[in-house]
Amino acid sequence: MAGLIRVVCAAVIKDGRLLLVRKRGTTAFMLPGGKPEPAEAPLAALHREIREELGCGLMAGPELPGTFRDVAANEPDHIVQARIWPARLDGAPVAAAEIAELRWAHANEMAALPLAPLMHGSVLAALVQAGLMPQAAVA
Repeated sequence: MAGLIRVVCAAVIKDGRLLLVRKRGTTAFMLPGGKPEPAEAPLAALHREIREELGCGLMAGPELPGTFRDVAANEPDHIVQARIWPARLDGAPVAAAEIAELRWAHANEMAALPLAPLMHGSVLAALVQAGLMPQAAVA
């Protein structure tokens, strides 16, 4: 039986590019965010994770509707379930904590990147459906 990992993520889009992060020792790019602490509210966790990982604050919009669930990119035998908020950052992001690399990717660059399984399907499709990313992101 696979374990379930609940995470909170920010979909940060600036100038038509989506901010992706890659954790140290891994190859898959994903949305910035992380796991809430016990009894921590989801949005509070997202603010904390962004501050720790990117060194800036964020202004979150309404949560994306839908269920975002897939095989975890970096934890074998686990499923990740994400809650995602479109957001803006209040400063320039810098890779910190466990983040090894930041990448701003246009929709037409997504297919060439090693994306986390969750990104391939439901997340990119939801960003397109919400009008945040062009259709090319899921092509």
